[in-house]
Amino acid sequence: MKEKIKVGIIGAAGYTGGETIRLLLHHPNVDLLFAQSRSQAGKLVSDTHTDLIGDTHLVFSEGFSTEANVLFLCLSHGESKKWLTENKIPSSVKIIDLGNDFRLGDKVGDREFIYGLPEFQRNEIKKADNIANPGCFATAIQLGLLPLASNNLLGEVHTTGITGSTGAGQKLQDTTHFTWRANNVSAYKALTHQHLGEIKRTLASLQANFKENVNFVPWRGDFTRGIYISSIVNCELSLLESIDLYKRYFEAHPFTHISKSMIDLKQVVNTNKALIHLEKIEGKLVIHSVIDNLLKGASGQAIQNMNLMLGLAETAGLRLKSIGY
Repeated sequence: MKEKIKVGIIGAAGYTGGETIRLLLHHPNVDLLFAQSRSQAGKLVSDTHTDLIGDTHLVFSEGFSTEANVLFLCLSHGESKKWLTENKIPSSVKIIDLGNDFRLGDKVGDREFIYGLPEFQRNEIKKADNIANPGCFATAIQLGLLPLASNNLLGEVHTTGITGSTGAGQKLQDTTHFTWRANNVSAYKALTHQHLGEIKRTLASLQANFKENVNFVPWRGDFTRGIYISSIVNCELSLLESIDLYKRYFEAHPFTHISKSMIDLKQVVNTNKALIHLEKIEGKLVIHSVIDNLLKGASGQAIQNMNLMLGLAETAGLRLKSIGY
């Protein structure tokens, strides 16, 4: 039997840390060495992530082991670069950062990070030692635009997207507690969302000199997980030509699918899938895309990147069942 890959998690008590634990515990090629958390050190992982009762007896550690082959950094945004600066990690250890520290090309010492959107640059990910995992909104929006940009067909973009409360992290805020979120929808960071930088960077690398506006208005929704995006662009292709373009672009990618019928958020919640549905109204192409923000938008995509980096099956540990109802 082939020796399993040794993996550790830094910052394992939050939402993305918990999702990463859940996936790694059931990954056929992985041995989860440790789940580090300063706030929960010494406590059973299942006391914090209570759905894991009976699945693991792992205890949160305060420290970490450099015996790991791969480290997942599930820290707050801005903390990963600081952690890597303060801790000497052997160059042989691969890093997958789920924060936003390295998505725009920043590095620490000699560590350079590849942007980890497999549908954008799978071959580069396969050769990478360090990955900057994309943002959740950025993933859902980019998947809807990549086929157009790769064929120099993308102009100005108008996009709206709604996300569940888990997208704001585990720390309680005024805009995440039940009494505010229930029966409520609100917009925030209109045209200024932090994921716009990585989106524009990707599009410019696909479509030379892309300088068009990506006009993004995000919404907070009355649900816990998932992202629903609707993007509108000018497009001269017919609907059938557009569908053919999208199917050809994603045909080799196991998690992104083109749906002939209108899509629903529940189709992807609890999965690593992305679904896309296209509509053509006069000269406008409307691109709907849905993902689970904690899986394809975070931990699931991180595992997908690990699989590619280590030469494993891309879908290993990620054949998950949607909730359906």
